[in-house]
Order: sequence, then C-alpha cells, then structure tokens
Amino acid sequence: MTALAHERPEIMSEADAEFLNASDPDEGLWQVWKAMELPEGYRAEIIEGAIEVSPTGRFAHAQVVNRLRDALAIFLKDGEYGAWNDTNVLHARRAWIPDGLVAPREAELIEDEDGLGIKASAVSMVVEVVSPGKSNQDRDRIRKRREYARAGISVYVLIDDYDGQRAVTLFTGPRPDKADWEDIHRVPYGTDVTVPEGPAKGFVIGEAITGPKRG
Repeated sequence: MTALAHERPEIMSEADAEFLNASDPDEGLWQVWKAMELPEGYRAEIIEGAIEVSPTGRFAHAQVVNRLRDALAIFLKDGEYGAWNDTNVLHARRAWIPDGLVAPREAELIEDEDGLGIKASAVSMVVEVVSPGKSNQDRDRIRKRREYARAGISVYVLIDDYDGQRAVTLFTGPRPDKADWEDIHRVPYGTDVTVPEGPAKGFVIGEAITGPKRG
C-alpha cells in the first residue's frame, strides 16, 4: 500500500490528518510518520514527499538479505563499522529502511537526535533487494536511488531479481544537487561486483549472495 503526501492513509487518525494541513508539509509528514501504528508485518518510509507503507519481504527476499548481512558482518568484523538492517535511516525529515547498510558500531556516532534511527550522514553504504511488483521496483530503482543520492550516501547497491536476467547495479559518486550518481555499474548475476570505496571497500557481491544467474 502506498499513501501519497496529499492523501489520507486509512491507518491515519483525525489528529494525524491535521498535520498534513500544516504550513510545513515535510514537518507534517514527519509527525504523522512518527505517530503511525502499523499492522504487524508492515513498515512505513517517507520517500520524496510521501509516506509509503509496504509489507516485509517474501522468503526469497529474506534469504538474499540474510546472506548479505552475514557476509558483510564477517567482512567488517575487525573494524569500527558494522552491518546493519531493519532500522530507520533519517535525513532531512525523510525516513528509509534499507535492506542492508554499513555504518559505525558506536551509537553516539550514528544515532539521530530523536533516537528514531541512524542519521544518513553516518551511513557509508546502503543495499536494497528488489521485491516483485511495479511499485516496489520503482521505489528501489527510482525513488530511493534519488533519495540516497540526495543524502550523499557514498555507495548504493541494488540487487534486482526482476531486471532482465537479474542484475546487480552499483551506484557511486552521489550528486546531491542532481539527485543522481556519477558512476553506475550494472552486471548480471554470476559476475562479481566489488565495492570500490568506504569501510566495505573490497567486499564482493556475487552468487554466494545473489544466487546463480539464469539460463
């Protein structure tokens, strides 16, 4: 389910709805998002001026996410950075829940001022694993691609079962002013992708994480 900024979600109370009429729509959405009580198995994000509510991923999605996190945790085990998932990343009254991310382990370095999640400025890499359905695919391929660039996150990895024969795309060199990336490198499953910079530099995303290529 997706709730646009100018619409009232079914799960929004009368009091919450009043926030959407505030003079600052970003602040209004932020207050609504903080007050939302979701059914079990759903999560809410603020993406490009809209609150988007979506179900948690299917089993195949969870498999890839878990393999990714386990591999990242081993790769980063001796450093100051760790592998995180299932937590809010916050930037300028936006809230995202990446499938995986790399950030420092120490809370004082990453926790946002309200204690609601990790501030985007502390995140060096985010990963999304695409789910079925056009809305889910557009969210990760287009809307979140732009949002992560706006936040200046150094590396965005997109693992996409629904891109042709399945592909991994690596975005680096964020351009916050353009909401885009300097370098975009896309390869089919079965070809290793190596993270080129940051704490996860040298980390390889290959078949051990994505599963094998088709055909």
